[in-house]
Amino acid sequence: MKTAEIYTILDEIAPFSDAESWDNCGILVDNKDFDSITLTLDLDEKILEFSENNTLFITHHPLIFKGLKALSSTKFPSSLVFELAKKNCSLIAMHTNYDKHALNDFVLSEILGIKEYEKNGFICEFIWNSSFDELAKKVKNAFEIKHLRVVKSSENVEKVAFCTGSGADLIGSFEADCFLTGDLKYHTAFEARHDKLSLIDIEHYASEKYFAQSLEKALKKYGISAKIANSLNPFSYM
Repeated sequence: MKTAEIYTILDEIAPFSDAESWDNCGILVDNKDFDSITLTLDLDEKILEFSENNTLFITHHPLIFKGLKALSSTKFPSSLVFELAKKNCSLIAMHTNYDKHALNDFVLSEILGIKEYEKNGFICEFIWNSSFDELAKKVKNAFEIKHLRVVKSSENVEKVAFCTGSGADLIGSFEADCFLTGDLKYHTAFEARHDKLSLIDIEHYASEKYFAQSLEKALKKYGISAKIANSLNPFSYM
């Protein structure tokens, strides 16, 4: 199958034109033809090492994100680009376009179990009408987070906003009592507590590790099979 053919299908699932202007989605490495597809949140050296030649990798996070001013066979990310070329592999990234059209919906409904919600761009909103502690417990169990970071601004929560990955910049674009997202920083938490907005940090990796599972399900509707490779969380806990 040709890379251009699968690109057309992916564009139907989540139009690349809907990616944010700063993003780098689409075909990043193209060897024209491929024999198999591997889906993964990120492409790392282990996944690439044990992959077969002529593989098309479809990732959530773009391997090439910022402009490359030099190519090095030992430095990330160009070292992986060299290896992709050696193995005649191709790479497509589906990032913010997939967040908008698929990933947030999949994680909220299939992982967190919230079936009724409203959507506005990246943000999904749902009614909770229960305690903050119950919501935190549900999140912790669903995402298998051992140590959950929270900002508890009130005992009860009526309306919740949700966004996988790193959504702190979206604060202020919605009306809610609690926001679930990842990569929350100290000053964001400090301001949220002052503004009576509760926060639950669902972690970047923990909330987006379902990308491959989500896209595999979408591709099956087109009769396309794909392998799933689980990239490792770069963080470990002591």
